[in-house]
Amino acid sequence: MTFKMVHSNINVADIERSLAFYKKALGMECVRRRKAEDGSFELVYIADGTGGYELELTWLRDKDGPYDLGDNESHIAFRTDDYDAAHALHKEMGCICYENEKMRLYFIEDPDGYWLEIVPER
Repeated sequence: MTFKMVHSNINVADIERSLAFYKKALGMECVRRRKAEDGSFELVYIADGTGGYELELTWLRDKDGPYDLGDNESHIAFRTDDYDAAHALHKEMGCICYENEKMRLYFIEDPDGYWLEIVPER
């Protein structure tokens, strides 16, 4: 028996705002969308185009207020082939929320407060 990771999910307050952020910050594109017939939720799967792994963005119509991310100790990591250019883009976007120069990594924060780790190819 084998298993393959296929996607992770995060809930978002505004699908279009999140799609714009993930496209600009990480080059991720929508690969498919699904809306509930009654309009109660929408699922949008985004991917970086390099493999089969996707990030599922879920919007819930009846959710009021921001999501409670607890201590926000969970994160998703992204490796980049141009760390300096990525850092410059994210600095310009104002989304860098933590940086460890000694370890050569940093985190960006998406519109809903999720932290995304950025690391160079090693």
